[in-house]
Amino acid sequence: MPNYFDIPAPFHLEGKARVVIIPVPYEGTVSWGRGAANGPQALLDVSSYIETYEGVLDSEPYLQGIYVRPPLNLPADPEGAIDAVEAAVDAVLAADKIPVMIGGEHSISLGAVRACLKKHPDLSVLQLDAHADLRYEYEGSRFSHACVMRRIAELGVPFSQAGIRAMSVEERDWLKGQGRKVVSARAAWRDPDWVSQALAPLNKKIYLTLDIDALDPSEMPATGTPEPGGLTYHQVLDLILALRGYEIVGMDLVELAPLPGLTHPQYLAAQLLYTMMGLFLER
Repeated sequence: MPNYFDIPAPFHLEGKARVVIIPVPYEGTVSWGRGAANGPQALLDVSSYIETYEGVLDSEPYLQGIYVRPPLNLPADPEGAIDAVEAAVDAVLAADKIPVMIGGEHSISLGAVRACLKKHPDLSVLQLDAHADLRYEYEGSRFSHACVMRRIAELGVPFSQAGIRAMSVEERDWLKGQGRKVVSARAAWRDPDWVSQALAPLNKKIYLTLDIDALDPSEMPATGTPEPGGLTYHQVLDLILALRGYEIVGMDLVELAPLPGLTHPQYLAAQLLYTMMGLFLER
């Protein structure tokens, strides 16, 4: 497993790092296109070809230390896999470092949120995604990728969803019953106030989860369930940059499923992840 961006010593060493990247090559509940298990390695492989100077932030985030731990070897059972993710994130938090997961399918976010909630009782969750992921159960599992935000909601955590453009009637009805609204991808194109609306339900401490299919397939085709009409790269950046002033205590980027012959999706994911980390390393 390469270190992120081929970062030189001592900035890639665990003892010096403020951030610990946790590769999670898991796709135990994937229901359509496969390949998310290959996402972490593909992202890390291209990262050494990206500039360490982050121009949007005018900084070099790696100077505060980014360590890549060995990938998690998870059991096939979804509930057991989530428990193992929680334990791994617990260990990172216990060392007073910031956990950053790269997946892998979206179900893994539940384990990370459970761990962060124990350390930060005032946690909230910002989800960027094409899908609501609010089903009570999917294909016989309550721990499917399609249920991850429903399980997080059951923790009592304030959350917000942006970029959504696909949900079931069950999810629509649950949202109405809870008095909740999503910030759809269409709203991001039509409403100049969409970023403020996405941030309004959140506390100052945030777990940020980015399902890469939040982006439009024209920019991000390498994902298992691409949905038309998504966010642009710059719209995602606008939302991320609006998090200045918040404290990001953990984050993940999931559902990257590399496609043969295409490299730009993993470049996009690696650059976006670096910007996301750079933002919270400003604090």
